Amino acid sequence: MSHLICGVDEAGRGPLAGPVYAAAVILDPRRPIHGLADSKKLSERKRESLAVEIRDRALAYGIAWASVEEIDSINILQATLLAMRRAVEALGVLPTEVLIDGNRCPQLALPSRAVIGGDASEPAISAASILAKTARDAEMLRIHAAFPEYGLDRHKGYDTAIHRAALNLHGPAPFHRRSFAPVRALLREAE
Repeated sequence: MSHLICGVDEAGRGPLAGPVYAAAVILDPRRPIHGLADSKKLSERKRESLAVEIRDRALAYGIAWASVEEIDSINILQATLLAMRRAVEALGVLPTEVLIDGNRCPQLALPSRAVIGGDASEPAISAASILAKTARDAEMLRIHAAFPEYGLDRHKGYDTAIHRAALNLHGPAPFHRRSFAPVRALLREAE
């Protein structure tokens, strides 16, 4: 196999809580996976079943994240690029080219290019979007088990009315992004 394409995508840039995740996937052309699409367009059940298939059939994959503390200290864009770089560095196989969903590429020692809308047009990026989303959702469920009062099992940390109500009632928890405006505003009120 001469030309190995790695797809990279992230999950969790917008939420008020939790880490941002990224995944890097090198698909095996001899073991195609049917039904790959942007993770946001798939049901939770379909994402979960595809994630198992991707982990089983891909030539290589890496999943990584940047913590809430990193997001708050270097900003969400830089934290996302950091998670993407970590995901690529976690691959057990060296790709020839890295395709990144979006309009920015992290600093990599490999040829890379940004592909706007890549999660819908490039199968390897679709696969990465599925792994990033399912890994982040699993982490949010793990946090939910320790902090059920925030309802993370329902909104996964996104800025919803339920999440805002819980934030107003209980205040920010350690997993909240303090640099995000709604959380920052609550912290200011508490001073």
